[in-house]
Amino acid sequence: MRTNLIPSTSLLTVAAFIALADIVCAQPIAQPIPRSTADDFASRLVSAAMGRLAHDVTYDGSYRSIGYPNGDVPARIGVCTDLVVRAYRAAGIDLQVLVHEDMTEAFAKYPALWGHSRPDPNIDHRRVPNLRVFFARHGDVLPRSRDPRDYRPGDLVTWMLPGNLPHIGIVVARHSTDGKRPLIVHNMGAGPSMEDMLFDFPITGHYRYDGHE
Repeated sequence: MRTNLIPSTSLLTVAAFIALADIVCAQPIAQPIPRSTADDFASRLVSAAMGRLAHDVTYDGSYRSIGYPNGDVPARIGVCTDLVVRAYRAAGIDLQVLVHEDMTEAFAKYPALWGHSRPDPNIDHRRVPNLRVFFARHGDVLPRSRDPRDYRPGDLVTWMLPGNLPHIGIVVARHSTDGKRPLIVHNMGAGPSMEDMLFDFPITGHYRYDGHE
């Protein structure tokens, strides 16, 4: 009986190929880094908002020259928008930069309430009307309902206070004593506080923004 023999050189070639394949297959395959889910970001934002409650802040919205990026007024002062900006920054998003870049690109989309002819990174992100436009352009605009179940932790709510004063706060994962309404972390004049005030004033906006378009 005749047996077909494979030349030794061919055997060496096959062996080398198998060895190389083993090496290649043994290497870990790089996996794409998954984007943080909206719930993950909301959790970070809520934690950052809760952290603001530990800060003693005097209500002061006066114009200040600040750095850029990561510019901030002195830690001892601030208004409602500063609380939101600081919470977002702690969660990894610099609203000063994002608002400034968006206003530079689409200045006419923003309200002309202050007589400015160009963006100003010292103050633009510290104004509720500007934040409303930014969140509407780059986040989710949600119903301004009277149903507390529509408001999730990490959501942003804006109101009009008496005297036509715009206000903004962050919904957190705590509830009113009767369990019916989510609490709001905000600064309405007495420093950072957490209160049951979601429906105390006319709601002008309800947004969700996690940094992704």
